[in-house]
Amino acid sequence: MLGRMNLQQLTVFREIMNTGSVSAAARNLNRTQPAVSASLKALEGSLGMALFHREGRRLVAVPEARYLLSEASEILDRLTATRSNMEGMRNRVRGSLRIVAMPGPSAFLMPDFVSRFSRGAPDVRVTLSTRSSPQILNLIAAQSFDIGFCDLGVTDAITEDLPDELFKMVRVNCECLCAVPRHHPLADYPSITAADLDGQPMGTLQFGHATVSDTQNAFDTSGALFNVKVDAQYFLPLFNFVEAEQICAIVDPLSAKSYLLQKGQASGIKFVKFEPAVPFGYALVTPLRRPPSLLAKTFSEEWLRYVQSIVDSTSGMCAQ
Repeated sequence: MLGRMNLQQLTVFREIMNTGSVSAAARNLNRTQPAVSASLKALEGSLGMALFHREGRRLVAVPEARYLLSEASEILDRLTATRSNMEGMRNRVRGSLRIVAMPGPSAFLMPDFVSRFSRGAPDVRVTLSTRSSPQILNLIAAQSFDIGFCDLGVTDAITEDLPDELFKMVRVNCECLCAVPRHHPLADYPSITAADLDGQPMGTLQFGHATVSDTQNAFDTSGALFNVKVDAQYFLPLFNFVEAEQICAIVDPLSAKSYLLQKGQASGIKFVKFEPAVPFGYALVTPLRRPPSLLAKTFSEEWLRYVQSIVDSTSGMCAQ
């Protein structure tokens, strides 16, 4: 019956096979010659056979040693690769991320952030998908993705049907901004009220989203007419109509940031504080029953800091 072989013995054996001598193997492994000899003797003892014929000071490998060399090399190479992979995962430069985000951020902000996050980490593989917020919650609950990013406008209704133990949610709360054409009479106001927009052509999300009803309530409270001319699944398409001076719109900070980053100096829109406040919320969701990888954990923390920085920079002021 074979005894136990260990990795140290296999490492010594491979070095002896490659160099042809115990002294050279000891030198390459930075060990003493007696220690190398002892490891070889222990390996032969565990196998119950000699691996070399001793011809004076020369070692001549037996045929069985050739077979063992191929097996040992495969084991040691796989161990080296595994150690390298684990070190890469520990250092967040190796691994995979499966991210699903709602249409607005996934169009520009998320890809831009992922690109910067993974720069210098060529062994990180990223899957970035776009789904609606209800779909995102279901996909995370099914553990199909590592990270989901959605808005809170639909989550209250959805989470009634999805048990809380299926996912973990971190919320970021903020207030919407008013998007107006750059040359609109209201563009230079420090803040824009619902009364200022009374009867103005407006763009909004499609009915059923909480932001639509919250905006409607803001207008109703002010006694102003909420005159919806364009509705869309998400905010970014509305900016084409705002630029064309056809509508104004109450939008979230991330959509505003996406637009400004893409347009730069060519921006045809100004984003101004809106009153009374229309709340908006984002949610980062992760599977609760599956602990995140170090890579996913780091990404989530950095993305949330980035989102919070955007929210803070647009809170109570114009976003230029």
